Amino acid sequence: MNEMSETDQLIPLSNATLNDLPAAIQRPTYDRSALRAGIVHIGLGNFHRAHQAWYLHRLMQQGLAQDWAIVGAGVRSGDAQMRARLEAQDHLTTLIELDPEGTRIEVTGAMIDFLPVAEDNGPLIACLSDPAIRIVSLTVTEGGYFIAQDTGGPDLDHPELLHDIAHPATPRTAFGAIIAGLRARRLAGHGPFTVQSCDNLQGNGDITRDLVVSLARAMDPALADWIEAECAFPNSMVDCIVPATGPDELARVRASGIEDAAPVTHENFRQWVIEDHFCAGRPDWNRVGAVFTDDVVPYESMKIRMLNAGHQLLANAGELLSIATIADCMADADIAAFFAQVQRAEIAPHVTAVAGMTAEEYVTLITRRFANPQIRDTTRRVAFDGLSRHRGFLHPIIRDALAAGHRVEGLALAEALWARMCAGLREDGSEIAPNDPEWDVLHAAATEARTDPRAWLALYADLAEDPRFCAPFEQALRRVWQDGTRSVLHSYVS
Repeated sequence: MNEMSETDQLIPLSNATLNDLPAAIQRPTYDRSALRAGIVHIGLGNFHRAHQAWYLHRLMQQGLAQDWAIVGAGVRSGDAQMRARLEAQDHLTTLIELDPEGTRIEVTGAMIDFLPVAEDNGPLIACLSDPAIRIVSLTVTEGGYFIAQDTGGPDLDHPELLHDIAHPATPRTAFGAIIAGLRARRLAGHGPFTVQSCDNLQGNGDITRDLVVSLARAMDPALADWIEAECAFPNSMVDCIVPATGPDELARVRASGIEDAAPVTHENFRQWVIEDHFCAGRPDWNRVGAVFTDDVVPYESMKIRMLNAGHQLLANAGELLSIATIADCMADADIAAFFAQVQRAEIAPHVTAVAGMTAEEYVTLITRRFANPQIRDTTRRVAFDGLSRHRGFLHPIIRDALAAGHRVEGLALAEALWARMCAGLREDGSEIAPNDPEWDVLHAAATEARTDPRAWLALYADLAEDPRFCAPFEQALRRVWQDGTRSVLHSYVS
């Protein structure tokens, strides 16, 4: 009975109920009915709503950027569920900032629409054809950029891209849809738009440009030349820890008095560094804390090598030891000591300082952020898509360390823990459910590597031939299987 009474008191989130929200909850002060679309964001999930959409919302609160509102888009069937949830609440989002010193809740309204999801991407292409759209941004995760492992360039032999090449009017991928939208704009005499990657790839703008131009060239060389000459693909670095929404997050928003089917929790830290290269204008995000620069690389390198790589150090060990969250990993003495030693001894020497932040200071910063007990960021979420994340975050550090003649025992151990995790069983005997788009390949290699570690090294391209990495990796993997994760972590730190 009490539960029903509490539920009946909840305020359903919508434009009509904004003034009914509890006084302590911040909400849009701008007229949402007057907003006009300027940005399409593809891959609209929790991170985008806590990060890029929040920066835009903050500008709108100042009476600015009213013609830069966001239209959400998705290219996966699962995106339809997010669309339905957000459409039912007028595309508003409740953001819950989780900090050990207190919680702050804010409702944001920079998003005004979410396109229907269609296999041929027709609604998305039609929207991208509209000259009012001046930025198309992306959050599709590292593995969604079709990077060929052998060349580092676009994998135009991938079945999804081959489909788009053969059917340019009905593409399946976000990149095929971008090209179709640009084709329509060019034919209509409209100008281009900026394509802005917001993913954890170093040189994400360059990677996006190479993929879009290469894919377009396979369809229409003249169109590819126009895209290459007219469009902009700025590099950027994005940073904010944003857990997936589950029962705990839904309970938090209900406790605040709001009925929101898609709330977002996040830490009390955000960073956005953007290369100032836009072909059709941009919002003044710098007014609300973003940094525009001519060189994003040092910022990208520091974040990707220390935060993103650091996440993998924690998550794989945590999964093996049945530790549920990243904060719980940081509370585990053995994992925390392993994390600190690898960061300071094997990663920090290969990271360049940026304005106001040395590598050592950044280790201290992310140690505090990862240890935040209010952030329930699961080891499973962080370990997802490990093949892309290890290749993108850890392997470049290993290569640089070897080139400098440095030891890589801790990094090799991190790779061994990943291989052990992909065998699919935790040390308590519980099963690790498939957690990678390439899980079948990884699981088979990890199973074989239990007796022959070199079976796993086939994933490593040039590193598989370097004994300075292979020897400590093989030794670490054998010891993890024989002695267990905790024993090996303790030995490394000692």
